[in-house]
Amino acid sequence: MKIWRPYTQAALDPPPIAIDRGEGALLYTRDGRKLIDGISSWWVNIHGHGHPLIAEAIGEQARKLEQVIFAGFTHEPAEQLTHGLKKILPGELSHIFFSDDGSTAVEVALKMALQFWRNSGQPQRTRFVALDRAYHGDTAGAMSVSDDSPFTTAFDTMRFPVMRGHSADCFRCPVGKVRETCNIECLDRLRIVFERHHREIAAIIVEPLIQGAAGMIIHPVEFLRRLRTMATGFGIPLIADEVFTGFGRTGAMFACELAAVVPDMMCLSKGLTGGFLPMGATVCTEEIHKAFDVPDRSRTFFHGHSYTGNPLGCAAANASLRVFETEPVFERIRAIEAIHRERLSKLSGHPSVATTRFLGDLGVLELKAPDAGYLSGIRERLYSFFIDRGVLLRPLGNVIYVLPPYVIAPEQLHYIYDVLTAAVEMV
Repeated sequence: MKIWRPYTQAALDPPPIAIDRGEGALLYTRDGRKLIDGISSWWVNIHGHGHPLIAEAIGEQARKLEQVIFAGFTHEPAEQLTHGLKKILPGELSHIFFSDDGSTAVEVALKMALQFWRNSGQPQRTRFVALDRAYHGDTAGAMSVSDDSPFTTAFDTMRFPVMRGHSADCFRCPVGKVRETCNIECLDRLRIVFERHHREIAAIIVEPLIQGAAGMIIHPVEFLRRLRTMATGFGIPLIADEVFTGFGRTGAMFACELAAVVPDMMCLSKGLTGGFLPMGATVCTEEIHKAFDVPDRSRTFFHGHSYTGNPLGCAAANASLRVFETEPVFERIRAIEAIHRERLSKLSGHPSVATTRFLGDLGVLELKAPDAGYLSGIRERLYSFFIDRGVLLRPLGNVIYVLPPYVIAPEQLHYIYDVLTAAVEMV
């Protein structure tokens, strides 16, 4: 029996590296090496590996209750997590549906939007709107609202059609504008879609401020702010996919905060448990929920997961929220952002560099490449180059991003940039 690994071409990729343990921003390999985790182990590990508060909370909960059916039952960790999220989420987001991961959090939001309109007497509102280059996950619905890409090509027959608006990609503006003088004209195509189809649209879903898998595209806050206003004007619910951006990644607890936007639904996962256990959540407003909360069995939200509201996952998430309360998390993020600004400014004029950008915990360097995109051949060379020098970075084709755990030491982050600078020279 052999393990089949995610996003891995076994015929081309090197054998997996055995990891024995992790501590802070470091991973320790079985053969005695150390790797600085520059991508938070696929964007999930926000407080560092092996954080004692979270580890202890999981162990304590495991001795009390590891799992119970969540239909018709509840438990203290889930109630505590609901209360904890209520304190940090906008007040309009009042109901939470727990699930397993980011893709399922998105899947829940899509189904919730569809049934909301059905329960509200408008069953014709079945269409979704998303952005160009979007990525929302790998389940069928999440793949559908994601844009065409190598991730979806083999599964196109499973996907439903989706209407799209422009991405606010300021480096390669879809409408030929320059950010310094533009008026967010990239929203014009969405406005046309809304004008023509608002009576059949169930919702629009966006990754607020950062499109992650698309190449870490950073949007202006005005784009999200105006999109929210426009969607509200046409009576279209907004789903904010904060699976990646949530829990501090942008420098605020949630990306929507930076634009002073409150969505109708928000999808959470990744950093929710501090990277310890898989868990997802979909949060919605009272207006969405009240369409289901009626004495009519047929209007029940018929969706669920075996591990919905798992006590261990809830305990980990509660402990992660306590870390935000007891440690200087946002000071750490601001320090990381300052290093991103300093080091990327020195690389921005290099002849091999197309552009750089940063926001909060995220620093991005895009290399010039004749085969730019996720399948760029640069990626294989760079990945090995970084690993050989003790750094875990996983380029998105010709786009290199640095997204460390918040506890990374300044000297560790500077070392990542030293290696990155050497890689640019090599290219």
